[in-house]
Amino acid sequence: MHLTLHADYALRVLLYLAANPDRVVSTGEVSSAYGISKHHLVRVVQGLGRHGFVEVRPGRSGGVVLARPPAEISVGQVVRHMEPDFHIVECFDPQTNRCPITPACGLIGVLNEATRAFLATLDKYTLEDLLRRSPRKLSNYFLKPTAGVEVG
Repeated sequence: MHLTLHADYALRVLLYLAANPDRVVSTGEVSSAYGISKHHLVRVVQGLGRHGFVEVRPGRSGGVVLARPPAEISVGQVVRHMEPDFHIVECFDPQTNRCPITPACGLIGVLNEATRAFLATLDKYTLEDLLRRSPRKLSNYFLKPTAGVEVG
């Protein structure tokens, strides 16, 4: 399986917020902490907000916070909502499938089973579980912002 950057960044945003539970965090801060594009993160945060994972607070002192406790945010649900699709091979998308063996292929069922197993594993974990599984304090590994320099 391969997650898109959109889903990867969504998980990173959620982990950052879970590691900073007592304050509102700006998208720029998250962008600097991970060294990734603020422009891209804004779209990710909007998606997380639409799906009820974060609460976006507008205004000068606004930012983003988790919409519910980390123990109530399933990694599997985040991935399901933030991935555009799970078309891991061409034949999974009937609109673009050009594979001539699709009607007789035994691989489709196996790959569907693997996808279900992948998501079932992710469903077992919450953000809280991820924080607990970290051998070291997660916030020690976020990039430290350079004064006056903004990523994006």
